[in-house]
Amino acid sequence: MIPGFPAYIAELLGTYFFVLSIIASGGSAIVSGAALALVVILVGGISSAFLNPAVSLAMFIQGSLTVVDLLAYVGAQMLGGLAAVMTYRLIKA
Repeated sequence: MIPGFPAYIAELLGTYFFVLSIIASGGSAIVSGAALALVVILVGGISSAFLNPAVSLAMFIQGSLTVVDLLAYVGAQMLGGLAAVMTYRLIKA
């Protein structure tokens, strides 16, 4: 198994659920906050639940992530967000 792979998958799935919750609710603050809290609880122990490329970059600058982890986290977060948008568009079509 690839080192860090569970964390990358956790970031992808966490970002997917978080973004899908936000766009499906129309940006409701309560839903967004609840979704974020749930994702942090579910994947925080696996990947620290950064869920945002800016947070991942900050953790890299701080020294908490390697370059490989940074690229994998950002890639997973981008794919998770894109998959959420595509899922929403399929549901709404």
